[in-house]
Amino acid sequence: MLSLLIAALFYIAFLILAYGLVAKILQYKNTPAPLKIPTMPAPTTQAGVVFRMSKEVVFFESLFKSSKVTWLFGWLFHFGLFLDMLRHLRYFIDPVWFWVVIIQPFGKYGSILMLIGLAGLLVRRIVVDRVRYISAPSDHLILVLLLCITTTGMAMSFYLGADVISVKSFFIGLMTFNIQNIPSDPVLISHLVMVAFLMIIFPYSKLLHAPGLFFSPSRNQVDNAREKRHIAKWARDLEKTN
Repeated sequence: MLSLLIAALFYIAFLILAYGLVAKILQYKNTPAPLKIPTMPAPTTQAGVVFRMSKEVVFFESLFKSSKVTWLFGWLFHFGLFLDMLRHLRYFIDPVWFWVVIIQPFGKYGSILMLIGLAGLLVRRIVVDRVRYISAPSDHLILVLLLCITTTGMAMSFYLGADVISVKSFFIGLMTFNIQNIPSDPVLISHLVMVAFLMIIFPYSKLLHAPGLFFSPSRNQVDNAREKRHIAKWARDLEKTN
């Protein structure tokens, strides 16, 4: 019964996540950008835009220029999350790819970077006056949720251990619609429930800045207003009808 409940929760969470992401991305895509508003200094070629977006995605360039402390904690969290997600691929593939095997020890310690980054971001929201003033309860709750997911994962990785084979069988069974038994470990179950809850709220929270970055007109536009007239799609369609 426990395995069926957790499986149902993850199926529901995945459907909500997939629907929410697709709906939001389509909304971003179809939102008109009537003006040329790239943040200066802006690239004048499409290749320059790609390079600029790459720096933004990998190094958080604008955040680095804005606040070094926030950049440090934010980058530590995201880099640790990246390593940890690569490590978790072993639960979804069989046989495990060789580079996933190589990344295992590094991914394990990525959770420590996540913990440091999240703790720093939470303290910042509490200590810094202007950040505390604009922070909603949901901002704190999301950070607490991520901290709880991280600490329960670390507890299993470093202290309590987990039945990796059973957990892997469960998730591969989820993908093949062949539900397998999951260990009734309370730390593991709480970890999975919180991950499922994170999947559910992801498309409807500020966490959606991940795909939203690619649709930001201040970042993804070429600075060629003098060379080429910018016409939003809705305005172009209006011209055709007239």
